[in-house]
Amino acid sequence: MQKEFTLGIEEEYLLVDRDSLHLAEAPEALMTACQADCEGQVSPEFLQCQIEVGTRPHATIAAARDDLKRLRACVSQRAAEHNLTPIAVSCHPFASWKDQHHTRKERYDALQHALGGVARRMLICGMHVHIGVADKALRADLMPQLSYFLPHLLALSASSPFWNGEDTGLSSYRLTIFDNLPRTGLPPTFASWAEYERTTGILVELGVIEDTTKIWWDLRPSHRFPTLETRIMDVQPRLEHALSLAAMNQALMRMLCRMKARNLRWRHYDRFLVGENRWRAQRYGVGEGLIDFGDRSIKPMTVLMDELMGMLSEDAEALGTLPEIARLRQIAEHGNSATRQRRVHAEALARGEDAGQAVVRHLIEEFHADL
Repeated sequence: MQKEFTLGIEEEYLLVDRDSLHLAEAPEALMTACQADCEGQVSPEFLQCQIEVGTRPHATIAAARDDLKRLRACVSQRAAEHNLTPIAVSCHPFASWKDQHHTRKERYDALQHALGGVARRMLICGMHVHIGVADKALRADLMPQLSYFLPHLLALSASSPFWNGEDTGLSSYRLTIFDNLPRTGLPPTFASWAEYERTTGILVELGVIEDTTKIWWDLRPSHRFPTLETRIMDVQPRLEHALSLAAMNQALMRMLCRMKARNLRWRHYDRFLVGENRWRAQRYGVGEGLIDFGDRSIKPMTVLMDELMGMLSEDAEALGTLPEIARLRQIAEHGNSATRQRRVHAEALARGEDAGQAVVRHLIEEFHADL
């Protein structure tokens, strides 16, 4: 069995003006300073109001915490020099995508051309977690098994209930926008790594895509690293919640590898069924539960998390992440970021205040709470 399960975390943030709380474009001086301070771990994103950070690969969640905390603090401190502040949320509560401009780089110009009008609405931010899996055949084998848990990760992470100043009724509206892109959604099932390479290679050979970085499934083999990259999650306002989701990814990967070492595997369910749970997570977050296909029942997220914590206890203990996994049980019980944003919005309305601005102030506080 694989002994080490390195993890890396990528996060996308929105930049807002400290006074107006509206989105603001990243000045070139801000990007230059962040890249110098953080040794290339900070980069621009598709829209000029976005900024991306990425940790180095780490063997432990403690090391990942130090790295991600440093990156968040760096962006915050440098942004403050321009009267800006980052928020880690998948959709700004009241900004309009029509007012945003994409970053003028060859890569993003090409993306704008390839996607047409769909790209203009990409005012969304996500969180990606890489878990090291050195063996390519193992990556192909683990993908359909790990896919079963993608709706669970989405439900816990949902942070985008608002769009253009309106409550969408969804917990993760980000996914609605992202699913307009080609080559998104749950990953197909491949019988082997060779089949994965043959299938994706057709699009590369035809020049439809440059490489597999233009495949944006919820879970994919990384093009650049020997990892499986989970991409379904909304970005987290709270640092500790981001780390808990990363820890769950790591523990799930270890559990599935541990099962394989005993000649066992997680049962494969059709994408149609997993897709139904994906929709439930997107719509309700942790509020209405997910389908347990083995039990043929809809179970509350608290029950599902209790079951998952039992299954992952050996792995979380070995990885030193029991507290992080336990924090996800609290999210299942008390609500995710979408829950908290709606609460702040309702309370502000009751006081006769600008509810959208109240939510942004709340998101700023959450970003800085753990720094």
